[in-house]
Amino acid sequence: MQRFIMEKLEKWKNDKNRKPLILKGARQVGKTYILKAFGEKYYQNTVYFNFDHDENLKDLFAVSKEPKRIIEKLILISGSKIEPEKTLIIFDEIGECPDALNSLKYFCEEANEYHIVSASSLRIRKSYTSFPVGKVDFMNLYPMSFSEFLIADGCQNLVSYMNSIKKCENLDNIFFSLLEEKLKVYFIVGGMPEAVNEWVLNKNIENVNKILDNILNAYESDFSKHTSNIFASKVSLIWNSIPSQLAKENKKFVYQVIKSGARAREYEEALNWLYDANLIEKIYNISKPSFPIKAYYDLNSFKIYLNDVGLLRKMAGLDSNIILEKNKLFEEFKGSFTENFILNMLHYVYDNEPSYYTFKQYEIDFIIQRKNKIIPIEVKANKNKNHQSLTRYNELHDNEVSIRFSLDNLKKDGKIINIPLFLVEYINNFLE
Repeated sequence: MQRFIMEKLEKWKNDKNRKPLILKGARQVGKTYILKAFGEKYYQNTVYFNFDHDENLKDLFAVSKEPKRIIEKLILISGSKIEPEKTLIIFDEIGECPDALNSLKYFCEEANEYHIVSASSLRIRKSYTSFPVGKVDFMNLYPMSFSEFLIADGCQNLVSYMNSIKKCENLDNIFFSLLEEKLKVYFIVGGMPEAVNEWVLNKNIENVNKILDNILNAYESDFSKHTSNIFASKVSLIWNSIPSQLAKENKKFVYQVIKSGARAREYEEALNWLYDANLIEKIYNISKPSFPIKAYYDLNSFKIYLNDVGLLRKMAGLDSNIILEKNKLFEEFKGSFTENFILNMLHYVYDNEPSYYTFKQYEIDFIIQRKNKIIPIEVKANKNKNHQSLTRYNELHDNEVSIRFSLDNLKKDGKIINIPLFLVEYINNFLE
């Protein structure tokens, strides 16, 4: 499968100021696969070490932080040569070994000729005492985007077509209809690589559903694997409340939806664990749409979405046959599937999470900051031409452009650019 992150990894390899790399992402989004594929493509040799599987590895890093001694021991363990510039060293689940994480500082300072990449499913907070501040590079790997899904499914021509669109003019109906149908399939399958692979090879939706179920079950198993039983119970309650949270008219996260009488002080840490595990996306309401956006976060008012629209579909118990019911799939949960998809893709494009904005009786679904400009975004799950929120926002603010994602065709109406849902990854083509 072609993953666009491979281009970023190649740039990292050739960067003269390269530092040891940490690849972040949820479990089963393909971190190990992509790092091994990267090693196979660009290096003479690859050595792989997993801190989640081999407890003895942790002892090695506890004894010494000196890079040359560590390399000597890794050579003995792997039974393979480790040559500067020619060998890719992979440390999987490095978050399980704080000493190994700390050693990256010394590799950066004393032995940067060794190419080291590491993977972590849990967000490694810079507040950790062992964190090598300023001594590592970061990248994020997300579930496969819609374009990556299309390429895997043999539709490179559609991806090339979407990327070629630069003007806000109506698309030909034949392309529009085909891309809309492919997007429906993506909503059903999602972007988890194993599910995509099953669909591409066999077109067996029953097996796809089993894979998605297995991934969801594996996530729930992780709750107890990495936390205490009491804490895991809280994480599970939040996790299973997500479809209910998104089914509300007002999608602001409400702790009482988890459990009657639930309070933030009881569940906030469990919610943050899900966020740190990259399983949910958390977007904050802002008090003012101004630059810089983070300065106006209301930390008590936020929404949460799932990391993948296919997992959301399976978690919500929607049968894949819904794809036959015109555009009902896009509209389920008051359009939450569509919002979740747009958020996932915006996060993918900009590598950070947007925010949202409420004012008077109106709400702007997403707000992004691009090149020091604030861009409001509205999401519609159908061809509804009602855009009161955007219109009112545009009247009150001196913004140059606003975006409306919907199933309507590509066009520009005053400040509002209507972009079909399937073109979200190419938003920058229309903002230049």
